[in-house]
Amino acid sequence: MESEYLNSNKQNIFKTASGIMLLAVLLFIYSCSSNKPEEIKAIEEIQNIPSLELYDYESFITDSGEVKYHLITPKLLNYDKREDPYKEFPLGGHIITYDSINVIRSEIKCKYAINYEKEKLWDLRNNVEAINKDGVIFNTEQLFWNETEKRIYTEKFIKITTEDNIITGYGLEATQDLDEYEIQNVTAILEVETDEK
Repeated sequence: MESEYLNSNKQNIFKTASGIMLLAVLLFIYSCSSNKPEEIKAIEEIQNIPSLELYDYESFITDSGEVKYHLITPKLLNYDKREDPYKEFPLGGHIITYDSINVIRSEIKCKYAINYEKEKLWDLRNNVEAINKDGVIFNTEQLFWNETEKRIYTEKFIKITTEDNIITGYGLEATQDLDEYEIQNVTAILEVETDEK
């Protein structure tokens, strides 16, 4: 009888201890996984603060030892702690692309830019001007450069100035070196007058 009481008592103590342990584990898990509004806000604020801020930045971007492009900017903000990391160029920049023997292929200047690292996508804005190796000038307010697809495009108004013509329209599809290009919706073609001597 005393043995049954001790076994019953031990079982109750074990059940109570097990219950307390289970409750403690559940509380611990809940406290670790609970995203309180203050914690979420703090995490979001950290993600919105650049991890790096550089001024008068200049860099050569290479691939397998070959220079792909030269980047010059007065200010760079690096947001690499985000789920979707990007670099912001709030004062714009100048990008010079090169071919395999380091000859300049094209240049792009803008007043604002964002580079989405995962997508390898540049969003260039505000007074964008691009020039290809033949001296053809492209002017628009927004231009996208997809490094993976090796193409440049926009849906915005575009003006292309060649040696002979000024072509305006909406939408552009081009190779990343701007050698091949097409305006989607041409609105005007004007001949450029040249001074004859």
